[in-house]
Amino acid sequence: MITKVFVALAVLAATGCAGSGSSSGDGKGGATAKATGATAYPFTLKNCGTDVTYKAAPKKAVTLNQTAAEILIHLGVGDRIAGTGYEIEKPPAAIAEQYKKIPVLSAPGAEIKHEKLLEAQPDFVYGSFASMFTKEQSGDRKQLHDLGVPTYLTEFDCAYHESVVGADFTMLFEEYRRLGKIMGVPEAGEKLATDQKAVVDKAVAGVKKRDTPLKVMWFYSTYEGTPWAAGPGGLPQHMSQLVGVENIFADAKTKWAEVSWDEVAARNPDVIILADLTRGEPNDTAKEKVDLLKKDPLTSKLAAVQGDRFITIPGSHMDPSYGSASAVPALVDGLNKLG
Repeated sequence: MITKVFVALAVLAATGCAGSGSSSGDGKGGATAKATGATAYPFTLKNCGTDVTYKAAPKKAVTLNQTAAEILIHLGVGDRIAGTGYEIEKPPAAIAEQYKKIPVLSAPGAEIKHEKLLEAQPDFVYGSFASMFTKEQSGDRKQLHDLGVPTYLTEFDCAYHESVVGADFTMLFEEYRRLGKIMGVPEAGEKLATDQKAVVDKAVAGVKKRDTPLKVMWFYSTYEGTPWAAGPGGLPQHMSQLVGVENIFADAKTKWAEVSWDEVAARNPDVIILADLTRGEPNDTAKEKVDLLKKDPLTSKLAAVQGDRFITIPGSHMDPSYGSASAVPALVDGLNKLG
């Protein structure tokens, strides 16, 4: 079966070329793919330090995770997704009908395995996490490129868990533009970037000013009882700066940091921002997190916990995704209500 899939991929790569012309990236973000009419193929982008050539508009894309699929759906190319994986929550109602038509190539909350990916015979693979582009999971990028399958990995996660210098919404909006170019719909990429920038800008304009910045903890999850919180080099840190609050773990070494309850108590956040997750793991939901904080002998004494100074945001919006822009008005509204 695998041999047949390899042959099919080779044939697809050899016959999939269309158009002419090329462009190349220039560093971390590469060339800005502004809408200038139809995409001219082939073209090359530098993505996470790797030059990737896209020979034609993908017709059988595979997204390695749910939020990557959602971005392509919002670009208007959901009908070209041949499969997706790492499904962690119900899709938003606005795109649920389109999403449910996409074959899911993995168990809920699990990564797509390499063999299953190849069975879908993709002509493009897009993922939001470096940990999925490994030989143990969906296959590393070089493996796929050698098979004639171009890839795109978000610039927010070129290396697993590492903080990213300059991680901000501009980087996310540029990803929309680049994906629009790759998929042959550059105007859609530009529109998505413009629309979401307007959402962020409007929310930031509504921030109530304070004499002293509030200190916040971005509480994502726990692992064997140990809390994980947002550090520097990710969208939570960027959103903190946008709305004028201080992330108490901005000095951590990674964008998602394993911390301790003692350290949380010592840093004493004014507000705790809860990631509402539905993966089914312990303390995933916002309610479970609140219960945990109120029952723990140490954290139950924190003023933020005793005063119910919580803001809830979908966990998937804390990682770069289509929903990330809507996290800003939710954050601003929560902070303004807390006074």
